[in-house]
Amino acid sequence: MMTNWPIGLSTGCFYRTSLLDCLEPIRSSGFSMIEVVFSPAHLDYKNKDAVRMAAGRIREMGMEAYSFHAPFAPEIDISSPDEERRAEALKEILVAVEAAAMLGVHYFVIHPGPENADIPSREERLIRIENVVSVLNQVATRCGELGIRCVLENKLPHLLFGNSNDIVWILSALETTQVGACLDTGHAFLAGDLYNLVYKLGPYLRMLHVHDNSGQFDEHMPPGDGRIDWRSFLGELMQIEFQGAMILEIAGGGATETIMANARRGRTAIRSLARQLAMGHGISQPELRIKPGNG
Repeated sequence: MMTNWPIGLSTGCFYRTSLLDCLEPIRSSGFSMIEVVFSPAHLDYKNKDAVRMAAGRIREMGMEAYSFHAPFAPEIDISSPDEERRAEALKEILVAVEAAAMLGVHYFVIHPGPENADIPSREERLIRIENVVSVLNQVATRCGELGIRCVLENKLPHLLFGNSNDIVWILSALETTQVGACLDTGHAFLAGDLYNLVYKLGPYLRMLHVHDNSGQFDEHMPPGDGRIDWRSFLGELMQIEFQGAMILEIAGGGATETIMANARRGRTAIRSLARQLAMGHGISQPELRIKPGNG
């Protein structure tokens, strides 16, 4: 079973800094694979010249833009009952798809719905989830035309469509089979469904967003610093024969040296546990299950 999963880094930890300025410290820390985030101060995905320059610099440094994170904000609402607002959201996302293709990524990561904690009535919820499916069919079609694949990320549990069952329903309702899933470990742990979600998303799972937390807040700690049982989680990935990449999503805000030290520590923790499991030093399959209430 595969355990030597490629581990990359999301540039989100430097979202206030130009992408061009943070590539060197990322590469110097041994990360050649990155996920590019959409922050205007980091990379203006609407500026084609800026995107081309970034793509060229990434190639020159021998790095790979593995994935691109679609823009998300309360106003980018692909579920909106308002047709005009929904069309504007689709337009915004398709511009980002074009930028992702210019960067040469494999995956375009998107949240299925707005960053909205106001849960509507059941009737409106059904309308909204149907709208999400309709828009995502169009996004997936454009991604396919450009040679990249769209993947849905599970959201924080307090947000609209943050229930893990929602993402499974959306994936099964899409017209295309070309849309996959990106499992966010921190979000799933806060939802209390991390270990089950591996199996729920198994047939769709293409990549991971990897970070830890205390079980209370979305802290984006390095793996091993929080309460996630990484040995058990990696064991679950082995069981479903996951073969994608892991993208570390580490909190920023501090000194570059501290951010990169955290990223390296998280990478080391994952690799160390993966080696132990590969060598047969891991716990047995019956013990891989987490008792209810542990996250």
